Amino acid sequence: MKTVVLGSGGWGTALAMVLCDNGHDVTLWSHSQEKAALMAQTRVNPLLPNVELPAALKFSGDPKCVQGAEIVVSASPSYAVRSNIRLAAPFLKEGAVLVSVSKGIERDTNLRMSQLVEEETGGRFPVTALSGPSHAEEVSVRLPTGCVAAGESGEAVKLVQDAFMNRNFRVYTSPDIVGVELGGALKNVVALSCGICDGMGFQDNTKALLMTRAMGEIARLGETLGGQRQTFAGLAGMGDLIVTCTSMHSRNRRAGILIGQGKTAREAMDEVGAVVEGYYAAESVYQLGQRAEVEMPICTCAYQVLYQGRQVRDVVTELMTRSKKDELGYDWM
Repeated sequence: MKTVVLGSGGWGTALAMVLCDNGHDVTLWSHSQEKAALMAQTRVNPLLPNVELPAALKFSGDPKCVQGAEIVVSASPSYAVRSNIRLAAPFLKEGAVLVSVSKGIERDTNLRMSQLVEEETGGRFPVTALSGPSHAEEVSVRLPTGCVAAGESGEAVKLVQDAFMNRNFRVYTSPDIVGVELGGALKNVVALSCGICDGMGFQDNTKALLMTRAMGEIARLGETLGGQRQTFAGLAGMGDLIVTCTSMHSRNRRAGILIGQGKTAREAMDEVGAVVEGYYAAESVYQLGQRAEVEMPICTCAYQVLYQGRQVRDVVTELMTRSKKDELGYDWM
């Protein structure tokens, strides 16, 4: 099956390798003609420096490469999804299945990535999302990984499951694309917050508290926005939260550590040297929570630290001394 992956970052490259392993005709598109040519020559992506790319993998810097593809994977950073899909849209084959694997929320519009893909392609193609606890560094060396393919079209979701699933990459299905995408996007804020805790010297108790209570916030917001609560207990919710909050592969956690050590958000992101999705997601989560009137104290405090200059230690004190609550919201009176 002809497939094209739009976006030559680490995640797009790792997924292109999965598709190659499964015998598909795969092209990896890069926004940079120079990078595409360099990868074709060296068979290495600098973002995965110790991984040799498959001999069968093709490269292109021309969006026309999507012509004739039955599956087109959108793997750009969230800020570039709209513009890159717009480039490819005129060349899409009728009936192509579009797969969004980027994790984020568009600033100001607060749209999920699959919604951007739908908008830019006029709603003419089935769109699915593929998400879960999946560091590109581990997928690219074929370590066992599990993800969830979600969408409204059962036929498209099963096609995606069949295309990607193999002995190293297990894919489950779900009809809840809202919950799957929100889980993947919002956990980045929590991972950045956990990194701040690490940078401040807090340890396991604090991170367990933060992760668990923040997932409660994410699930409440996700359910209000149309997701299913049980999705947030699955791979795209708690699974992705765990891996992103605890691994040094996570750019969000690494940036958070630097902030916890006293650097500004901008200094931390510059030092990490790659897109820190949690920084941008923090603003979107705050806006979504305000619009939906969902109480989200942890995510609100993260926004205030990142965008309003609040001191982290003041935020910790505020969260720890909030009014008494029942854990699950029961009214005992």
